Amino acid sequence: MSRTIRIAVTLFLMAAGLAVQAVADAKEEKGMVWRFEKSAPGTLPPGWRAAATNAKGRPLWRVVKEPSAPSASQVLEMTRPVRSARGVFGYGSVFNLCWTDRVRMENGTLEVAFRALSGEEDQGGGIAWRIADARNYYVARYNPLEKNLRVYYLRDGRRVMLAGVHVALPKGWHRMKIVQRGDRYEVYLDGKRMLAGEDRTHTRAGGVGLWTKADAVTQFDDFEVVRW
Repeated sequence: MSRTIRIAVTLFLMAAGLAVQAVADAKEEKGMVWRFEKSAPGTLPPGWRAAATNAKGRPLWRVVKEPSAPSASQVLEMTRPVRSARGVFGYGSVFNLCWTDRVRMENGTLEVAFRALSGEEDQGGGIAWRIADARNYYVARYNPLEKNLRVYYLRDGRRVMLAGVHVALPKGWHRMKIVQRGDRYEVYLDGKRMLAGEDRTHTRAGGVGLWTKADAVTQFDDFEVVRW
């Protein structure tokens, strides 16, 4: 093979490699799925962090073994919340957030399987998106104690309800889905659209994550984010 041909072949292979990498990066850019199988039990997934609003310390989120998990054998669990800084008021309005900036979403879909385990003041939880920080984001959550699904925004740590609906789900694993397109959001439970509306409080792309309130102990699995 002549030197000219070798150079041409090399350049072709390099271009092909770059093209493949570009496609891979584009797929990574568009979204990600966390099944929590590659994280060591007792740790957070790489790139994730936890925080509590209006509380001392950080809530304990961790990957744990769970035989009933929808996929494989591990889940992310909000296993021990922190108490309110005011102490005598118990957990109160403590919001426990676990999130990542590895995928920053403005428009797209978010889905997760969740299972409420316990909680006296609160139970259940849900999905947070367009997260600027631990005090500014949207969140949709299901609460089996109150038997309702609600959507809120947090701005500077203050939570404001945007919409809500009464719904009672049996115990066990369920699936929540968020569709965000511009100012419009839609919230689904187990494949059924339950809530829809519009809001302009948070308009920029932000992090994505999972959420509980007060003393709710909840498990999450198969968290999937797809950007548009």
